[in-house]
Amino acid sequence: MRRVSSTVARHRSHRVGIGHATMRALDPRLLRYASRVRVYLIVLVVATVAIAGVIIVQAQLLATAITGAFTDGLTLSSLRGTVIGLIVVIACRVALVWGVESFSYRASAAVKAQLRGAVLRHVVELGPRWLTGRRTGGLATLVTVGVDSLDAYFARYLPQVALAVVVPAMVVVRLVIADPLAGVTIAITLPLIPLFMSLVGSTTAARTRDRWQALSRLSYHFLDVVAGLPTLKVFGRARAQTESVGRVTDSYRRATVATLRLTFLSSMVLELVATFSVALVAVGVGLRLVGGHLDLWTGLLVLVLAPEAYLPLRRLANHYHAAADGLAAAEDVFDVLETPVPAGPHLAVTTSTAARQRFGPPAPTGLRVEDVRVQHPGRPDPTPDGACLRVRRGEVVALAGPSGSGKSTLIDVLLGFVTPDAGRVVVEEAGGEWRLDDLEMADWRACTAWVPQEPVLQAGTVASNIRLGRPDAPDDAVRWAALAAALREVRLDRPVGEGGRGLSSGQRRRVAMARAVLARRPVLLLDEPTAGLDARTEAQVLGTVRELARWGSAVLMVAHRPAVLSAADRVVVLPQAGPVVPVRADA
Repeated sequence: MRRVSSTVARHRSHRVGIGHATMRALDPRLLRYASRVRVYLIVLVVATVAIAGVIIVQAQLLATAITGAFTDGLTLSSLRGTVIGLIVVIACRVALVWGVESFSYRASAAVKAQLRGAVLRHVVELGPRWLTGRRTGGLATLVTVGVDSLDAYFARYLPQVALAVVVPAMVVVRLVIADPLAGVTIAITLPLIPLFMSLVGSTTAARTRDRWQALSRLSYHFLDVVAGLPTLKVFGRARAQTESVGRVTDSYRRATVATLRLTFLSSMVLELVATFSVALVAVGVGLRLVGGHLDLWTGLLVLVLAPEAYLPLRRLANHYHAAADGLAAAEDVFDVLETPVPAGPHLAVTTSTAARQRFGPPAPTGLRVEDVRVQHPGRPDPTPDGACLRVRRGEVVALAGPSGSGKSTLIDVLLGFVTPDAGRVVVEEAGGEWRLDDLEMADWRACTAWVPQEPVLQAGTVASNIRLGRPDAPDDAVRWAALAAALREVRLDRPVGEGGRGLSSGQRRRVAMARAVLARRPVLLLDEPTAGLDARTEAQVLGTVRELARWGSAVLMVAHRPAVLSAADRVVVLPQAGPVVPVRADA
């Protein structure tokens, strides 16, 4: 699985360039992940055929009007019917083009909503372990700006693809009926435009890829410098970065202009090919008109329809680069969606009907971990290696061990984010016990509260972040949870930036702790909840943890600090490798 952090820029670097072999008009995965594309394609094909028919009727009426005015001596009044018909046909063509573009934008909005929803749901199923080592900013950019680039693809490129297929075919058929020689000439010269598209693409693809790679590097460098300005300001190095930002901006400008120059050059080549092709047809028509081998009406029909046959292909080349951006973003979206969710507790559908019927909050009275092993790629030994422990309702169990022994991984196993390679997790309840694999994850996670090492906070207020686990909680309950988590010095209406900006690491942990207190779940999983806290605040938080256990929660917390270990009823130590070492009591 490629890292999402490279997002659109990397794919642009591999897929940009007219005629590039990897470019496809329609990725079939769009049909699988966005069902509304099917309706859009059907409407698009029907509208395109109608537009092609209107173009042919317009050319016939125009040829009739000109022929009648210059050869038959007809007046404007006698041509009134033809002129009115021509006006109606032009109005129909304008309405069809407007309708296709409007419908395309609507379809694009629907498809983008489907793709965003599918990505977010899939990322949740993959869990936080999958996100480890990835830039969340890259994923956010993909879901927002990246998916938005599909507008140009749906509203401009895809309709143009349909026009480039349907219009030339119908025009050639009509011209073959009216003038076989002109029809054959256009049929022979039409493939020259796709041919030159391929030739131009093959000669400029390498340079364009290099430019996009440079743009992506410069972009990330610029963003890194801007993001690090607060730190640079603290150390007095902000002013020194002014020149660096200026150089980056100038390089970005020059690279962008060079890329645009290549795009305009390729468009000019295609315009010349189309112009010469139309000129070739016009010369043939003119010679036969002079020689008396072709009537004026047919000649005018050919001259009016010939540019219409080449126009969709010329416009297709102009919209190519915008489509490349959209398809590159869609490619990254599909990479995320096609990342397999491991089997086992990740499954959204329960494998045991009886378990699903009997299990539900607040049924769990405890859980057991039996010989759980998780093998990580690139590591010779599993971590944890044979973990065995039991947490009962009303007790606090501390999970200790050196760094890398698998403590956080075991928490992920209990949450269903990681499937163990060996062993099992058993959920106990009053009527029996059930394997974690047999439970629907939505039901199980509704019974658990989790405080990770790096809590996730959203833009809003402290109160809104505490309410994430219980949105309908009253203000009194939120204040009580904040006091229980030792958040006395933090106002509940205090603004919080994305990712918890504006709060210290200790305050972010206490906000997450208050969230868990407010949720009041039967199973509480804490990953170093007192890290970064002073002794007094730590004692208050641990007192709250003990209180939650007395209220009936089964608490398992990862711990290193002596105060946390001493507050637990039992301590289980996970060594670097090998079996679990129980301390102070049997697990």
